[in-house]
Amino acid sequence: MRSITSKLIIAFLSIGVVSVAVIFVTARWNTRQEFINFLTEQNQTNVITQLTEYYLVNGSWVKVGTIFIQQQQQPDYDHRPPQPFTLADKNGIVVFSNGKYKPGDKLSEADFASGTPIREDGRVIGIYVPLRMPFEGRPRELEFIERINMTLFYGAVIGAVLALFLGIIISRTLTRPIRELTQATHAISEGDLSQQVPVRTKDELGELAQAFNRMSTELSRSVNSRKQMTADIAHELRTPLSLILGHAEAVHDGVLPPTQENFEIIREEATRLEHLVNDLRTLSLADAGELTINPQVIEPERLINEVASLYQYEARKKNISLEVDVASPLSTIEVDPGRMTQVLTNILDNATRHTPEGGRITLSAKQVDRNVELSVQDSGPGVPAKTLDRIFERFYRTDSSRQRDGGIPGGSGLGLAIAKSIVQAHGGQLMAESEPGNGLKITISLPGKP
Repeated sequence: MRSITSKLIIAFLSIGVVSVAVIFVTARWNTRQEFINFLTEQNQTNVITQLTEYYLVNGSWVKVGTIFIQQQQQPDYDHRPPQPFTLADKNGIVVFSNGKYKPGDKLSEADFASGTPIREDGRVIGIYVPLRMPFEGRPRELEFIERINMTLFYGAVIGAVLALFLGIIISRTLTRPIRELTQATHAISEGDLSQQVPVRTKDELGELAQAFNRMSTELSRSVNSRKQMTADIAHELRTPLSLILGHAEAVHDGVLPPTQENFEIIREEATRLEHLVNDLRTLSLADAGELTINPQVIEPERLINEVASLYQYEARKKNISLEVDVASPLSTIEVDPGRMTQVLTNILDNATRHTPEGGRITLSAKQVDRNVELSVQDSGPGVPAKTLDRIFERFYRTDSSRQRDGGIPGGSGLGLAIAKSIVQAHGGQLMAESEPGNGLKITISLPGKP
């Protein structure tokens, strides 16, 4: 199996050889033909000059053939025998011919029309009609044509050799990025995800190298993220399982009494474990593109008010002010009400968890061009700018002010990741903005119905 380098070399060589061969054959034929034409025209000019001089000296064409008969009998390099021709007077009557005519014949209309008039003082004194015959050059003339042909041949050979070397250089230059990509691909297939290839050009091969580097980077990030997620899942499952097993064994062994309080701890941890498993299943369905969505056309204001009513009690219990701000008019939106309620409750869970007593949470809705934006703004400690773009990652938690401490029950770190997956499944976007000390604002942008 030939490599692509070999194929390119053969292709370049074939193109070069064919091109050089065509040029060689064409140039050789044209050179010979042009040289023959040159000699023919020179011969014709010489003959017409001699004829004109003869006529000026003798005043007629009588015995004009004698000068050409002498040249044929005693040829030299200064006066080579003329090519066969016919001489007629101005009326087309043949005066001399060493071709197909005889003296006294009349030229045919075609020959008369194609003949060259011989003029003297502006008047026609004769008609010169050359006879087309194969070229019979002198030895030196033939030798000259042969030298020209050999020069063209050597040029063709040199051109073919240059085509070979250029083909080798160009093919290796073109295939070098491909070889590097192949080696990097093999390394990735063996588990080395840190592979990057140099981007040497700005053409399609350069774009391919850039795409490969992006793919390698994203693949490495994805694999590392999966490993981290697996470790996080194991950690999150370990805590409730340890509590359930610990309390169950303690009650079984009689270390703890079988009281309602101890059973309630077991039940709460089992419920927490169930929620975690359900969240992981939701994310798994979203990743696979199998998240069930049943869209309906609804009014955003109604959705906001229904979700706000669900959290009024929780907000009052924490002494948090829960406000609704709807800027009418709003376009209707086509969403799955249950899924969108899940998104807003996940965001509100995060907001109520991190909003201090006496704080405020605002649910708002407004029209932005053709989109409807639903947002949740809290008055908590906010998120540092350097970690703001990571809050939608799975199991990611920011600083200690937003973690599970101080007796405040924390989430699994999946709520915002689930919210983002559901919003994207609706063709929308989920965005976050925050300044430390001024709270966190989560915005859902959804396409409105016209």
